[in-house]
Amino acid sequence: MLRGGVIMDVVTPEQARIAEEAGACAVMALERVPADIRAQGGVARMTRRHYPVMAKARIGHFVEAQILEAIGVDYVDESEVLTPADDANHINKHNFRIPFVCGCRDLGEALRRIREGAAMIRTKGEAGTGNIIEAVRHVRSVMGNIRVLRNMDDDEVFSFAKSIAAPYDLVMQTKQLGRLPVLGCDGVFVGSGIFKSGDPSKRARAIVQAVTHYSDPEILADVSSGLGEAMVGINLNDDKVERFASRSE
Repeated sequence: MLRGGVIMDVVTPEQARIAEEAGACAVMALERVPADIRAQGGVARMTRRHYPVMAKARIGHFVEAQILEAIGVDYVDESEVLTPADDANHINKHNFRIPFVCGCRDLGEALRRIREGAAMIRTKGEAGTGNIIEAVRHVRSVMGNIRVLRNMDDDEVFSFAKSIAAPYDLVMQTKQLGRLPVLGCDGVFVGSGIFKSGDPSKRARAIVQAVTHYSDPEILADVSSGLGEAMVGINLNDDKVERFASRSE
């Protein structure tokens, strides 16, 4: 259902309707979009929703995840965007029936989350900045490590698994598959960029079309025009910018 699709961050029912009409395969219900979390500060918690959607819970906050499971959401995102509840431990996702998605910056982090029970892995990027460079860096890190791993002899895998602090069996499985042993880079999460732009509805439709027709430059050129003002970005070189991606290992 999610493969090849777009998942959009939403805060209100109106935003959810825009996402649905644009063709999003799911919505991520939030208390605030990442750009507002950065601007307003404070503690960011799980959202309060009463319809089945994908929703975020704080890292390590298993009770929030239990609540989300109880109200019937389809997926829980154990998210670094929200203020972590536990800076040492993630949720034991094997204790839940509902599937989890978790973020990563590199292969070791991805495999540690999979060992904890994550069913889907996303790269972290730097949410709420409008700056894609961190997301690209994380994708290249994961994919680059997988390419290196595939060319290793089996007896080299032990030391490689140790160097990235990942379970040996999952590292070997990744080597054999040539990709993560969950969904690969098969979809796109879209955060603050839609509803902080000049024309959210048009931009949402354009993003869905761009993901669907990613290999057709003519369609990409067509859907990229006339989108109105884009979200104002944040310079990641500013030392005052908090790095959400580094909130967990």
